[in-house]
Amino acid sequence: MFSPFSYEMPTRVEFGRGAARRAGEEVKRAGGARALVISDGGVAGAGLLERVTKSLDDAFVPWKLFLDVEPNPKDRNVHRAAEDAREFGADCLVAVGGGSPIDCAKATSIVAAAGGRVRDYEGRFKAPVPPLPVIAVPTTAGTASEVTFGAVITDTAARFKFTVKSPLIAPAVALADPEMTATMPQNLTAFTGMDALTHAIEAYSCRVSTPFSDAPAIVAMELIGKYLRRAREDGSDMEAREGMLLGSLLAGVAFSHSDVASVHCLAEALGALYDAPHGACNAIALPAVMEFSMDEAVERYARVASCLGLKFNSPEEGARAAVEEVKQLARDLELPSLSAFGVRLEDFAEIGEKSEKNGSNPSNPKIMTKDDYVEILKKLTD
Repeated sequence: MFSPFSYEMPTRVEFGRGAARRAGEEVKRAGGARALVISDGGVAGAGLLERVTKSLDDAFVPWKLFLDVEPNPKDRNVHRAAEDAREFGADCLVAVGGGSPIDCAKATSIVAAAGGRVRDYEGRFKAPVPPLPVIAVPTTAGTASEVTFGAVITDTAARFKFTVKSPLIAPAVALADPEMTATMPQNLTAFTGMDALTHAIEAYSCRVSTPFSDAPAIVAMELIGKYLRRAREDGSDMEAREGMLLGSLLAGVAFSHSDVASVHCLAEALGALYDAPHGACNAIALPAVMEFSMDEAVERYARVASCLGLKFNSPEEGARAAVEEVKQLARDLELPSLSAFGVRLEDFAEIGEKSEKNGSNPSNPKIMTKDDYVEILKKLTD
């Protein structure tokens, strides 16, 4: 018996080297005439904006640059971007960067069009008017925000991450150009790559997976397992960069049509409280949460092991092998412990409570309580 499900993919993906140079023509194709380019200082400093802005110039599209996007994008970033968009008369947004600029742009697309505060649109399907179209140009292979329906924003007053979710805010087009990821340093390659792997594993193993999420998740795990170590070791290895960007995209399609699970619940609580990098938190938490969940996901984790190229004689052996391989991958990538981000013992109860309240907690293969999260935190900070 197959459970009912729905599938929607509103974003057109243009994948390949040089795709970023088509931003100008894509703005026009989306009906835009004036663009607000949303990015951050790191992307600008890496020299990645020029090929996008030149494309806008070549297409005679006036543009204005907005760089005030923080890691774990904040409500204040969205409000300022929306104000800039209205003042400039922008009818299209071009997001260049990792998950933070793209999530900021997706949330801005609603606020700029409809007004109000970004948290007015928390939850699902709250867009009261058509948002501004977004053209997304990813510069990392991790979040896959360029193909997802949600934008995760931090409420700075409550120190809480919330999600604005609607197919209407999905980018009109994702210009997935592997050359735009080539400047990522080793640690960012590692964090974002493990973020993508987390998306694929959680999409595949969570309680609400579907055949339409399983298929891209499986290929994503195969690609990431093959190419992540290579991409970290040699950033100029363009085959590895292509493989990782494609794996990230497919993982994004997968979790958009199922869910994430407890790794993300913990990562979002940590990010809200400490402003720790989301991909890094996912990367560090993944092995421990998989180990906790293993006895409720034996068959699924065994398939994970197969995707990662492992051999085994039984599903139980495969599930254990998957957990050990993810642990080894974390060691090979030289991931830090959570203590590197200043996580404090006295905050464990609050982190556990916020993790348990996360909307994706019920999707984990083995349901986690506040106390379970606290126990994992203790392991991760040893």
